[in-house]
Amino acid sequence: MDVVDFWVRSWTGDDLAGARQLLTPDVEAEWNLDAPVDDEELLQVLHRIAAFADGVTVVARTDAVDGSALIYDLAAPFGTARLVEFLGVEDQKINEVRHVYDVTAIDRFFPGLYAN
Repeated sequence: MDVVDFWVRSWTGDDLAGARQLLTPDVEAEWNLDAPVDDEELLQVLHRIAAFADGVTVVARTDAVDGSALIYDLAAPFGTARLVEFLGVEDQKINEVRHVYDVTAIDRFFPGLYAN
């Protein structure tokens, strides 16, 4: 799926404009962080990860007809956290983004990541 490849390259490369253009205006965003989420907050958190992480690596990916599931390792200066991302894709646009973070590791290795 070209859109998923472009999404991964965009946000991990801290290209928010590129990532934003892939999202539908009514994209559904959801995560397990203790903070409200919409597309702008999601992009800001991904920006903070891309800017702070020593590296972001896709360690697994499974594609379906209508989206993909990805597992990322987020390497920080003092340890690594995991992110599982589920993307819904329709007409070459992302209409759904679901993030499941390893919250314990995120709070330890990326302190303040989702604080407003």
